[in-house]
Amino acid sequence: MRDEPRSGCAINAAVEALGDRWSLIVLRDVIFGGRRHFRDLLAHSEEGIASNILSSRLKSLVAGGLLTHEEGGRGRRGTYSLTEAGIQTVPIMAVLGSWGLRHRPTTPELGVRARLLEQAGPPLWEDLMDELRETHLGIPRPDPDRPRASQLLQEAYERTQTPSP
Repeated sequence: MRDEPRSGCAINAAVEALGDRWSLIVLRDVIFGGRRHFRDLLAHSEEGIASNILSSRLKSLVAGGLLTHEEGGRGRRGTYSLTEAGIQTVPIMAVLGSWGLRHRPTTPELGVRARLLEQAGPPLWEDLMDELRETHLGIPRPDPDRPRASQLLQEAYERTQTPSP
């Protein structure tokens, strides 16, 4: 990843940081899948990312300031964490999901989170970002009594897995 964008255009700068499809998929899996370890990201990839591509994208996301990596040490796995910049991709992911629902074929089970994010809008996005800040940055959620956004998204997904009577 380049230190400086090719131009001063904000869209170009964002595309240079996020424009690679695998980078967005890795961020998606950290944000929505709670995957923070290389093996989890590799083993649970819906799209079947290759290990060399995953390694390259993780290094790029760390270098670009979207993730941090804590070495695991002997016998422990390294952990990836979102930075504030990575957490602030949640609205981008929500809008990309909305666009995908309207203009690309999706499945009910894999489109349900995008649909919920679209319907609930920015309040749910903010709740999810607060939850991610707590998990990845150690910043307590401002309203710990509110339902966890990740739980709402997971429950919506699980409802698509239950066979209809």
